[in-house]
Amino acid sequence: MSLLDIKSLNSALEELQHERGISRESVVDALSTALAAAYRREYGKRGQIIRATFNPATGDMEFRQAKIVVDNTLVRQEGEDATGDDDHRSRFNPEQHIMLEDARRIKKDSTLDEEISFPLETREDFGRIAAQAAKQVIMQKVREAERASIITEYGQREGDIVTGHVQRFERGNLFVDLGRATAILPYDEQIPGERYRQGERVRALLLRVDEGVRGTFIRLSRSHPRFLTKLFEAEVPEMASGVVEVKGIVREPGSRAKIAVFSNDDHVDPVGALVGQRGVRVAVVTSELGGEKIDVVEWSAVAADYVKESLKPAQVLSLELNEEENRAIVQVAEDQQSLAIGRGGQNVRLAARLTGWKIDIRSAGGEQVAATDGTEAPKIQDTQVEDITQKESAFEETKKEMGADEEVADVGEKNIDPVSQDRDIASEKVEEQQEEVVTDKEKDAE
Repeated sequence: MSLLDIKSLNSALEELQHERGISRESVVDALSTALAAAYRREYGKRGQIIRATFNPATGDMEFRQAKIVVDNTLVRQEGEDATGDDDHRSRFNPEQHIMLEDARRIKKDSTLDEEISFPLETREDFGRIAAQAAKQVIMQKVREAERASIITEYGQREGDIVTGHVQRFERGNLFVDLGRATAILPYDEQIPGERYRQGERVRALLLRVDEGVRGTFIRLSRSHPRFLTKLFEAEVPEMASGVVEVKGIVREPGSRAKIAVFSNDDHVDPVGALVGQRGVRVAVVTSELGGEKIDVVEWSAVAADYVKESLKPAQVLSLELNEEENRAIVQVAEDQQSLAIGRGGQNVRLAARLTGWKIDIRSAGGEQVAATDGTEAPKIQDTQVEDITQKESAFEETKKEMGADEEVADVGEKNIDPVSQDRDIASEKVEEQQEEVVTDKEKDAE
């Protein structure tokens, strides 16, 4: 092999190692395997075991034939039939096997199943078919090495935030280019209402790295509670250092979240650390989540105090705990009822899920206005993501079963602007009042 070829080869090895993270040893091993396959195809005999070694520094190649040491307990000689169904001996092949007594004439300490090799004539010219077989072997080995490199690199980053660019969409799933690999943000792990454009930058939690038949699947999530925790860790030094701990977190992605925090240092306010001066830190996290409202509350080992904190921003007048039923009866002022309950019962529902207590909201007069154990909430995003290799997602199948219009189903009720909805209702009421006034005037005229 010429010196120019050696330079080109080593340059390619450096490029593969730098850009794809494939070690030189892996590529050299792939070249040796490919050369052995080409030699066996072009010059070898049927059943031969060919080994090849390749020196990338000099370009030297060496070929050897390997034989496995056997005896009559491992193989059947030519013309010998199997003794029964339990006879699992293979037939003796002189190109693959060497009997133990013959092997010990070559190597005195030979043992069964040991491999003994014999040198073969070196060849450097191979036919087109042999070269094509060698190319396929190299490509397969390089793909396997690249897959192993990706699993090693990204497997260590599970649970961390990664950044990539939107590559394409497929049945609601988002494919994100991370540079060395392509990750998948399944529909169920996206924040409802978010829309992405091709080439747009996106941040997400690296949920899991799976190795499948078709390759390596890196699964991301933006709706997982841990994503919110990691965003705060990036913004709050007290969390990154371990001074402030997250004791509990619940989310209804895209709408609202509650996070309970505790400080290991009496001089550090955990809530203030996450909120930041003038709310700067929590505002950055809220912006990343598309406006998702975040309630930061202080965790307490005292159940009554923890339940009161969890209902913030509502102020609690009194609280009674029923430990047998695991129920908390909370009394609030009339002007605090809407805050305690939240839109659609969201605030009290999240508080119940955060604390693990069933919460009853009562007005100052003692009338029960709301009760929840947190089970009415939309299902929490599961960390076990569906297999996105199936032909259609559950979302697509549901649309087909319902026969719904694709455009309407794709938007969903979550995208309805509540302000516009309230305005429409108010307009309808005004029109009804105007019609009643006109009717009354007509009656008076008669």
